[in-house]
Amino acid sequence: MANHKSSLKRIRQTEKRRTQNRYWAKTARTAVRRIRNMEDKAEATAAYNKVSALLQRLGRKNVISKNKASNLCSRLSKHINKLS
Repeated sequence: MANHKSSLKRIRQTEKRRTQNRYWAKTARTAVRRIRNMEDKAEATAAYNKVSALLQRLGRKNVISKNKASNLCSRLSKHINKLS
């Protein structure tokens, strides 16, 4: 176990960040799944705008990689364009 104050603080910070990152990554996955199951194009487009912004933000903050965020946005937009 750590003995220094700074290392104890670092442990607390790391745990807090880890739980927040897991929450946002799981939230993003759920949102992506929800859009993939949508059949209405207007509803999917409105949801895509919010989810796309979320994914890009998570990519910038390295919660998920930038490439993964970009790939998810691309695939979602392709799915939405296929809807009628």
